[in-house]
Amino acid sequence: MSSGMTEYNLAQINVGRFIHHRDDPANADFMNALDDVNAIAEQSPGFVWRLVGDGNDATDIVPDESDPQLLVNMSVWSDVDALGAFVYRQPDHLSFMRRRKEWFEKMDVFQALWWVPVGHEPTVAEGMAKIAHLAEHGPTAEAFTFRQTFPAPDGKPAAPVLDECA
Repeated sequence: MSSGMTEYNLAQINVGRFIHHRDDPANADFMNALDDVNAIAEQSPGFVWRLVGDGNDATDIVPDESDPQLLVNMSVWSDVDALGAFVYRQPDHLSFMRRRKEWFEKMDVFQALWWVPVGHEPTVAEGMAKIAHLAEHGPTAEAFTFRQTFPAPDGKPAAPVLDECA
């Protein structure tokens, strides 16, 4: 392994529970912006992979059969800095994220970050387990947040990224 390179990428999952039924017109702005926001993500430095269902997004994927209002988004990035730049410094995504409360119920834990070997595409079940782990144990090397990051298993440090929208 060469200096500065890592054998791990950063996986992230975020979930949201719609306030209104997913087909409600109240969610139209959210649903209509998905293709553009996903395209921006895919063109962002450090982007590796994202979960896609039958359409160009993951809105048809049900992460929990007992909770049909729950929506899931998952992606893999080169590192915390790359994901943080997209989440908190990409203007279109940031303005979209700041409207979260219009569409989604408040949830104590709605996002988790964790390291995966390069080439690994995490499953929804894996991501949901990371959210559950974070909810139960708080930030650990197993599942963490932007506020409290952990280095990749090969020791590459990860600097915390302030959560500006908390």
